[in-house]
Amino acid sequence: MTRLARFAPGLRAYAVIYLLFLYLPVLLIPLFSFSEGTVVAFPISGFTFKWYGQLATQDTLLQSLVNSAIVGAGTAVLSTSLGLFAARAYIRHDFPGRRASEGLVMLPLVTPVIIVASAMLALFLLIGLRPSLLTVILGHTFLTVPFAVSILKSAFEEFDPSLEEAAYDLGESVWGTFRRVTLPIVAPGIVSSLLVTFTVSFDEFVLAFFLSGDQPTLPVYIWSQIRFPAKLPNTLALGSLLLGFSVLLLIAAEFFRRKSRNAIAKVKG
Repeated sequence: MTRLARFAPGLRAYAVIYLLFLYLPVLLIPLFSFSEGTVVAFPISGFTFKWYGQLATQDTLLQSLVNSAIVGAGTAVLSTSLGLFAARAYIRHDFPGRRASEGLVMLPLVTPVIIVASAMLALFLLIGLRPSLLTVILGHTFLTVPFAVSILKSAFEEFDPSLEEAAYDLGESVWGTFRRVTLPIVAPGIVSSLLVTFTVSFDEFVLAFFLSGDQPTLPVYIWSQIRFPAKLPNTLALGSLLLGFSVLLLIAAEFFRRKSRNAIAKVKG
Protein backbone atom coordinates (compact mmCIF):
# COMPACT_ATOMS: atom_id res chain seq x y z
CA MET A 1 0.00 0.00 0.00
CA THR A 2 1.40 3.40 -1.02
CA ARG A 3 1.54 6.35 1.32
CA LEU A 4 -1.18 8.14 -0.67
CA ALA A 5 -3.49 5.12 -0.46
CA ARG A 6 -3.33 5.21 3.34
CA PHE A 7 -4.70 8.76 3.31
CA ALA A 8 -7.41 8.01 0.73
CA PRO A 9 -10.32 7.64 3.23
CA GLY A 10 -9.38 10.91 4.91
CA LEU A 11 -9.11 12.68 1.57
CA ARG A 12 -12.55 11.41 0.54
CA ALA A 13 -14.06 12.62 3.81
CA TYR A 14 -12.38 16.00 3.34
CA ALA A 15 -13.73 16.28 -0.21
CA VAL A 16 -17.27 15.47 0.95
CA ILE A 17 -17.11 18.00 3.82
CA TYR A 18 -15.68 20.64 1.48
CA LEU A 19 -18.45 20.13 -1.10
CA LEU A 20 -21.14 20.24 1.58
CA PHE A 21 -19.67 23.47 2.96
CA LEU A 22 -19.79 25.03 -0.52
CA TYR A 23 -23.10 23.79 -1.86
CA LEU A 24 -25.38 22.92 1.05
CA PRO A 25 -26.41 26.59 1.60
CA VAL A 26 -27.14 26.90 -2.12
CA LEU A 27 -29.29 23.76 -2.10
CA LEU A 28 -31.43 25.25 0.68
CA ILE A 29 -32.66 27.91 -1.78
CA PRO A 30 -34.79 25.57 -3.93
CA LEU A 31 -35.85 23.67 -0.82
CA PHE A 32 -37.41 26.72 0.86
CA SER A 33 -38.79 28.04 -2.45
CA PHE A 34 -41.52 25.36 -2.20
CA SER A 35 -42.52 26.31 1.35
CA GLU A 36 -45.97 27.83 1.91
CA GLY A 37 -44.66 30.05 4.67
CA THR A 38 -42.83 33.35 4.23
CA VAL A 39 -40.30 32.58 6.96
CA VAL A 40 -37.17 30.58 6.19
CA ALA A 41 -37.13 28.04 9.01
CA PHE A 42 -37.48 24.35 9.76
CA PRO A 43 -39.82 22.56 9.73
CA ILE A 44 -41.10 23.67 6.30
CA SER A 45 -44.75 24.67 6.46
CA GLY A 46 -46.43 22.90 3.56
CA PHE A 47 -45.52 22.46 -0.09
CA THR A 48 -46.57 24.81 -2.89
CA PHE A 49 -45.69 26.07 -6.37
CA LYS A 50 -47.51 29.39 -5.95
CA TRP A 51 -44.34 31.46 -5.55
CA TYR A 52 -43.18 30.28 -8.96
CA GLY A 53 -46.55 31.10 -10.47
CA GLN A 54 -46.43 34.64 -9.12
CA LEU A 55 -43.15 35.37 -10.90
CA ALA A 56 -44.87 35.60 -14.29
CA THR A 57 -47.20 38.35 -13.02
CA GLN A 58 -44.44 40.77 -11.97
CA ASP A 59 -43.74 43.19 -14.81
CA THR A 60 -40.71 44.78 -13.14
CA LEU A 61 -39.11 41.40 -12.66
CA LEU A 62 -39.72 40.40 -16.29
CA GLN A 63 -38.24 43.69 -17.52
CA SER A 64 -35.16 43.23 -15.38
CA LEU A 65 -34.85 39.71 -16.79
CA VAL A 66 -34.93 41.14 -20.32
CA ASN A 67 -32.33 43.74 -19.31
CA SER A 68 -30.02 41.02 -17.99
CA ALA A 69 -30.46 38.97 -21.16
CA ILE A 70 -29.58 42.00 -23.31
CA VAL A 71 -26.54 42.82 -21.18
CA GLY A 72 -25.41 39.18 -21.05
CA ALA A 73 -25.72 38.68 -24.82
CA GLY A 74 -23.96 41.96 -25.64
CA THR A 75 -21.20 41.24 -23.15
CA ALA A 76 -20.71 37.68 -24.41
CA VAL A 77 -20.38 38.73 -28.04
CA LEU A 78 -18.09 41.69 -27.32
CA SER A 79 -15.79 39.96 -24.83
CA THR A 80 -15.53 36.78 -26.93
CA SER A 81 -14.70 38.81 -30.04
CA LEU A 82 -11.95 40.66 -28.20
CA GLY A 83 -10.76 37.49 -26.51
CA LEU A 84 -10.62 35.58 -29.80
CA PHE A 85 -8.12 37.91 -31.43
CA ALA A 86 -6.17 38.46 -28.20
CA ALA A 87 -5.82 34.71 -27.60
CA ARG A 88 -4.68 34.15 -31.18
CA ALA A 89 -2.09 36.90 -30.87
CA TYR A 90 -0.74 35.53 -27.58
CA ILE A 91 -0.43 31.97 -28.93
CA ARG A 92 0.74 32.64 -32.50
CA HIS A 93 3.04 35.64 -32.05
CA ASP A 94 5.88 36.66 -29.77
CA PHE A 95 5.96 40.46 -29.62
CA PRO A 96 7.53 42.96 -27.21
CA GLY A 97 5.39 43.39 -24.11
CA ARG A 98 3.36 40.22 -24.67
CA ARG A 99 3.66 39.02 -21.07
CA ALA A 100 2.86 42.47 -19.72
CA SER A 101 -0.13 42.65 -22.02
CA GLU A 102 -1.41 39.28 -20.80
CA GLY A 103 -1.01 40.45 -17.21
CA LEU A 104 -3.06 43.59 -17.92
CA VAL A 105 -5.79 41.54 -19.59
CA MET A 106 -6.04 39.29 -16.51
CA LEU A 107 -5.92 42.21 -14.07
CA PRO A 108 -9.74 42.43 -13.63
CA LEU A 109 -9.68 38.98 -12.00
CA VAL A 110 -7.70 40.31 -9.03
CA THR A 111 -8.98 43.90 -8.91
CA PRO A 112 -11.75 44.57 -6.35
CA VAL A 113 -14.98 44.95 -8.30
CA ILE A 114 -16.13 47.83 -6.11
CA ILE A 115 -13.04 49.81 -7.17
CA VAL A 116 -13.64 49.01 -10.85
CA ALA A 117 -17.30 50.00 -10.57
CA SER A 118 -16.51 53.33 -8.89
CA ALA A 119 -13.81 54.15 -11.45
CA MET A 120 -16.03 53.27 -14.40
CA LEU A 121 -18.94 55.29 -13.07
CA ALA A 122 -16.67 58.31 -12.67
CA LEU A 123 -15.23 57.80 -16.17
CA PHE A 124 -18.59 57.45 -17.87
CA LEU A 125 -19.97 60.53 -16.11
CA LEU A 126 -16.83 62.46 -17.09
CA ILE A 127 -17.30 61.71 -20.79
CA GLY A 128 -21.03 62.39 -20.61
CA LEU A 129 -22.24 58.77 -20.80
CA ARG A 130 -25.17 58.29 -18.45
CA PRO A 131 -25.68 54.98 -16.60
CA SER A 132 -27.65 52.60 -18.81
CA LEU A 133 -27.54 49.08 -20.18
CA LEU A 134 -24.77 50.22 -22.54
CA THR A 135 -22.50 51.21 -19.67
CA VAL A 136 -23.25 47.90 -17.94
CA ILE A 137 -22.24 46.02 -21.10
CA LEU A 138 -18.98 47.98 -21.30
CA GLY A 139 -18.26 47.32 -17.62
CA HIS A 140 -19.08 43.63 -17.88
CA THR A 141 -16.92 43.31 -20.99
CA PHE A 142 -13.94 44.58 -19.00
CA LEU A 143 -14.74 42.00 -16.33
CA THR A 144 -15.31 39.01 -18.65
CA VAL A 145 -12.55 39.41 -21.25
CA PRO A 146 -10.08 37.47 -19.01
CA PHE A 147 -12.47 34.49 -19.01
CA ALA A 148 -12.79 34.62 -22.79
CA VAL A 149 -9.01 34.88 -23.29
CA SER A 150 -8.32 31.95 -20.94
CA ILE A 151 -10.83 29.67 -22.69
CA LEU A 152 -9.76 30.63 -26.21
CA LYS A 153 -6.06 30.40 -25.42
CA SER A 154 -6.66 26.79 -24.46
CA ALA A 155 -8.33 26.20 -27.83
CA PHE A 156 -5.51 27.84 -29.81
CA GLU A 157 -2.74 26.14 -27.83
CA GLU A 158 -3.85 22.74 -29.15
CA PHE A 159 -4.45 23.98 -32.69
CA ASP A 160 -1.79 22.92 -35.22
CA PRO A 161 -0.44 26.00 -37.11
CA SER A 162 0.57 23.78 -40.03
CA LEU A 163 -3.10 23.56 -41.02
CA GLU A 164 -3.15 27.31 -41.60
CA GLU A 165 0.18 27.18 -43.40
CA ALA A 166 -1.20 24.52 -45.74
CA ALA A 167 -4.14 26.77 -46.56
CA TYR A 168 -1.78 29.66 -47.32
CA ASP A 169 0.26 27.40 -49.62
CA LEU A 170 -2.92 26.55 -51.51
CA GLY A 171 -3.51 30.24 -52.18
CA GLU A 172 -6.07 31.04 -49.50
CA SER A 173 -6.07 34.54 -48.02
CA VAL A 174 -5.55 35.32 -44.34
CA TRP A 175 -9.24 36.02 -43.77
CA GLY A 176 -10.28 33.00 -45.85
CA THR A 177 -7.95 30.74 -43.84
CA PHE A 178 -9.32 32.08 -40.59
CA ARG A 179 -12.91 31.63 -41.75
CA ARG A 180 -12.57 28.20 -43.39
CA VAL A 181 -9.85 26.52 -41.33
CA THR A 182 -9.29 28.17 -37.97
CA LEU A 183 -12.82 29.19 -37.05
CA PRO A 184 -14.52 25.79 -37.57
CA ILE A 185 -11.93 24.01 -35.42
CA VAL A 186 -12.03 26.48 -32.51
CA ALA A 187 -15.81 27.04 -32.82
CA PRO A 188 -16.65 24.87 -29.76
CA GLY A 189 -14.19 26.97 -27.74
CA ILE A 190 -15.93 30.11 -28.97
CA VAL A 191 -19.32 28.73 -27.92
CA SER A 192 -17.87 27.82 -24.53
CA SER A 193 -16.53 31.36 -24.14
CA LEU A 194 -19.91 32.82 -25.10
CA LEU A 195 -21.71 30.69 -22.51
CA VAL A 196 -19.25 31.38 -19.67
CA THR A 197 -19.09 35.14 -20.28
CA PHE A 198 -22.88 35.30 -20.56
CA THR A 199 -23.22 33.48 -17.23
CA VAL A 200 -20.70 35.75 -15.49
CA SER A 201 -22.42 38.86 -16.83
CA PHE A 202 -25.91 37.58 -16.06
CA ASP A 203 -25.04 36.95 -12.40
CA GLU A 204 -22.86 40.04 -11.78
CA PHE A 205 -24.24 42.56 -9.27
CA VAL A 206 -21.77 45.27 -8.22
CA LEU A 207 -21.00 46.73 -11.65
CA ALA A 208 -24.65 46.48 -12.64
CA PHE A 209 -25.70 48.27 -9.45
CA PHE A 210 -23.36 51.18 -10.15
CA LEU A 211 -23.86 51.44 -13.91
CA SER A 212 -27.46 50.42 -14.69
CA GLY A 213 -29.18 53.66 -13.67
CA ASP A 214 -32.96 53.33 -14.02
CA GLN A 215 -32.63 50.08 -16.04
CA PRO A 216 -31.88 47.48 -13.35
CA THR A 217 -30.65 44.03 -14.23
CA LEU A 218 -32.01 40.94 -12.54
CA PRO A 219 -29.41 40.76 -9.72
CA VAL A 220 -30.10 44.41 -8.88
CA TYR A 221 -33.82 43.72 -8.85
CA ILE A 222 -33.33 40.72 -6.54
CA TRP A 223 -31.25 42.83 -4.15
CA SER A 224 -34.01 45.46 -4.04
CA GLN A 225 -36.63 42.83 -3.22
CA ILE A 226 -34.77 40.77 -0.64
CA ARG A 227 -34.90 43.65 1.85
CA PHE A 228 -38.64 43.06 2.29
CA PRO A 229 -39.59 39.84 4.17
CA ALA A 230 -42.85 39.46 2.22
CA LYS A 231 -40.88 39.31 -1.04
CA LEU A 232 -38.47 36.61 0.17
CA PRO A 233 -40.44 33.55 -1.13
CA ASN A 234 -40.61 35.01 -4.63
CA THR A 235 -36.90 35.79 -4.46
CA LEU A 236 -36.11 32.22 -3.43
CA ALA A 237 -38.20 30.88 -6.32
CA LEU A 238 -36.43 33.19 -8.75
CA GLY A 239 -33.06 32.26 -7.28
CA SER A 240 -33.82 28.56 -7.77
CA LEU A 241 -34.59 29.13 -11.45
CA LEU A 242 -31.42 31.16 -11.91
CA LEU A 243 -29.39 28.49 -10.13
CA GLY A 244 -30.65 25.81 -12.48
CA PHE A 245 -30.13 28.06 -15.50
CA SER A 246 -26.54 28.84 -14.50
CA VAL A 247 -25.72 25.17 -13.92
CA LEU A 248 -27.10 24.26 -17.36
CA LEU A 249 -25.05 26.99 -19.03
CA LEU A 250 -21.85 25.89 -17.31
CA ILE A 251 -22.48 22.26 -18.22
CA ALA A 252 -22.98 23.30 -21.84
CA ALA A 253 -19.81 25.41 -21.74
CA GLU A 254 -17.79 22.47 -20.42
CA PHE A 255 -19.29 20.22 -23.10
CA PHE A 256 -18.22 22.56 -25.89
CA ARG A 257 -14.78 23.07 -24.31
CA ARG A 258 -14.17 19.33 -24.34
CA LYS A 259 -15.59 19.08 -27.85
CA SER A 260 -13.12 21.74 -29.00
CA ARG A 261 -10.22 19.85 -27.41
CA ASN A 262 -11.32 16.56 -28.98
CA ALA A 263 -11.79 18.16 -32.39
CA ILE A 264 -8.28 19.60 -32.30
CA ALA A 265 -6.83 16.26 -31.16
CA LYS A 266 -8.68 14.50 -33.96
CA VAL A 267 -7.30 16.90 -36.56
CA LYS A 268 -3.79 16.36 -35.19
CA GLY A 269 -4.22 12.60 -35.35
